[in-house]
Amino acid sequence: MMILGVRLPWVCRSRGYAYLVLMAKQPKSSSSSRMSPLPAAAISTLVMICASALLGLAFLSMLVHDLDRHSGPFIQLKRGTVHPMLARSQDLQDVPSEGDISSDSIWESPSAKFFYGCSEPREEFSFSGVGFPSKANGYLMIEASGGLNQQRTGITDAVVAARLLNATLVVPGLDHKSYWKDNSNFSDIFDVDWFIKSLTSDVSVVKELPAAARSKYLKRNHLTSMRVPRKCTPQYYQSKILPILQKKKVLRLTKFDYRLANKLEPELQRLRCRVNYRALQFTPEILNMGNSLVSRMRQMSKRYIALHLRYGSDMLAFSGCYYGGGDKEIKELGAIRKRWKTLHVRSPERERRNGKCPLTPKEVGLMLRALGFGNDSYLYVASGEVYGGEESLAPLKALFPNYFTKETLTTKEELQPFLHYSSRMAALDYIVSDESNVFVTNNNGNMARILAGRRRYYGHKRTIRPNTKKLGSLFLARHEMPWDAFAAKVKTFQKGFMGEPNEMKQGRGEFHENPAACICEKGVGAHSPVDPSGSYNDTSYNYFDEDQLGSYETEVLHAEGEAAAEELPLFSD
Repeated sequence: MMILGVRLPWVCRSRGYAYLVLMAKQPKSSSSSRMSPLPAAAISTLVMICASALLGLAFLSMLVHDLDRHSGPFIQLKRGTVHPMLARSQDLQDVPSEGDISSDSIWESPSAKFFYGCSEPREEFSFSGVGFPSKANGYLMIEASGGLNQQRTGITDAVVAARLLNATLVVPGLDHKSYWKDNSNFSDIFDVDWFIKSLTSDVSVVKELPAAARSKYLKRNHLTSMRVPRKCTPQYYQSKILPILQKKKVLRLTKFDYRLANKLEPELQRLRCRVNYRALQFTPEILNMGNSLVSRMRQMSKRYIALHLRYGSDMLAFSGCYYGGGDKEIKELGAIRKRWKTLHVRSPERERRNGKCPLTPKEVGLMLRALGFGNDSYLYVASGEVYGGEESLAPLKALFPNYFTKETLTTKEELQPFLHYSSRMAALDYIVSDESNVFVTNNNGNMARILAGRRRYYGHKRTIRPNTKKLGSLFLARHEMPWDAFAAKVKTFQKGFMGEPNEMKQGRGEFHENPAACICEKGVGAHSPVDPSGSYNDTSYNYFDEDQLGSYETEVLHAEGEAAAEELPLFSD
């Protein structure tokens, strides 16, 4: 029989198929056969039917298995949703190259000119004010933890704490041991002389302890160190910390980040602004390099976009989301996620639906194009490690070919003095981002928040935060609608997330991102802030809720066993 000469596919090697073939092999004259053999034509037909059925079942099994292993125990996707792996492979042919050239409002807010930063103190708040003690209660030493911008918040709050305690502040020390492993000191990043001079009317600051105090407290190891709880009130400092300072005369507060309440009385909030926006100036070396980068961007285009892209493996693992990388991503991010033993297993689909997933580089590019920025726009990207490397960045570069970083704008020799110091490299990105016409971020980490607040203070420069709660599901459905419909939805969803002066609600909120007590409206009068309490509430922006948000950046410290059980730190630069 001809069928005996055919090499059969492996999927057909089932017991049923083997039985049919054996039957075909048996000679018709075999007396030992218990069954009469079927005609050759019938056998051939049955073989073909069986083979086809088995092939279909095998293909279906492989497809289900493939989707299952991409979802795995870590991924749970509803039926009917577009799997991120499929969305990731879609091309960009339907995306127009032109932007919205009919209006300049995408580059700046028409109403920004009516607001300005105002942080001058009232006369009675200065050292010469009535009732202010003339003698300090002792020396306050601070160790600011985290990366550059987390340290910035710690330094800002350290000045306010020194004011509350009527203490002489020793120039804060910086974290040298955590995730960033940067041994830079305060004077390597900030202009220490300017810092001391600019705060003369608010707080007494010295570079180091006097010789006698160093001998007594440091050399003899008599220094009292403690860590205050997160977001302490002024009353806590004055009732719990002040007596210790008065008794010991020198006190060190360790891991000082977010150790002061968000909501303070207006004069203390304005002091925060004076520290953050005036006293903390980068060193001349950092400023010169940063300004050179800005100048090079301006030489190519009169206006540019700066993107702070946080897409490192640590952040993605912490988010609990899925980004379309299949087994490899699940395995790699799952291993990193084990660093944080307190994190619970989350449903990636629910996290995306709730706006907890940072946008991918491709999604950032699509959002910007939908808002009206064309492919002729110049893009500066402030970024560290990008998970997936060039593969992840390729769609963003295709959408915005005028793509630059500090590495592409400089020579190796120019960047060499900064290369091995993560905080100094972050400072360069900070300067270029701050000077940009439009600042956009895919995350809500420390740098994004600090820069958002600074840009509000200095004229409400366009600052775009993605409405991840609405955009997350929209991106999954992008190819179910024409581009014009998609772009219209993006513009609708982004209303209230474009850095407009009055887009934030009063109530709760992070002061460093929304310094309301330090922003005044023209024509209303000096010291008439938009929100006298200095507090905003924006409950719709929830990529990381408030408690979890502060935690990502400092949670890295937990991974190295350095943080206490009582705190959940901040991850951001």
